[in-house]
Amino acid sequence: MENLSIQVGENIRRIRKERGLSLEQVSELTSVSKAMIGQIERGESNPTVAILWKIANGLKVSFSSLLEKLNANVSVIHYEETIPILEDDGRYIVYPIFPFDPMKKWESFRVELKPECSYTNEGHPKGVEEYITVLAGELTIKIDNEYYQLKEGSSIRFAAHHGHQYLNQKNKKAICQMMIYYGGS
Repeated sequence: MENLSIQVGENIRRIRKERGLSLEQVSELTSVSKAMIGQIERGESNPTVAILWKIANGLKVSFSSLLEKLNANVSVIHYEETIPILEDDGRYIVYPIFPFDPMKKWESFRVELKPECSYTNEGHPKGVEEYITVLAGELTIKIDNEYYQLKEGSSIRFAAHHGHQYLNQKNKKAICQMMIYYGGS
């Protein structure tokens, strides 16, 4: 447990320094005392799950990013080890791959659409863009009232503040890589 406490402290300190934040600013963002943040960063305190959630939410990072041991140059993610998010009665499956980082302004997902999948997104804030590459199967994307047919190997980029819908009208699963860029929001 001691090694985990040290790792958590290192991750919080790294995130704070990458963003140019003081201990006081992190305290304000997270509602965790400045003293507690300092103790955690130094590995002198074993934070509770509730405290870690406050820190993760305040810094807008995933809970797991506070726990993981990072290699500064390489991150390996195995999608089958991630916890999927299900929609459309389990026909639209999203695997979070690289979580949102406000410094980079993007996040990445693997998305699987089972046959007869229909998932609608009402639109993101203005300035958000989606980049999608179909890895297997076929995917139809409806943006406003226009349809775009994408086959394996095809890619699309679009301004995602418009309502859009993902459709798998085939009897084979479609798999795609999705990157959402928050540059203008």
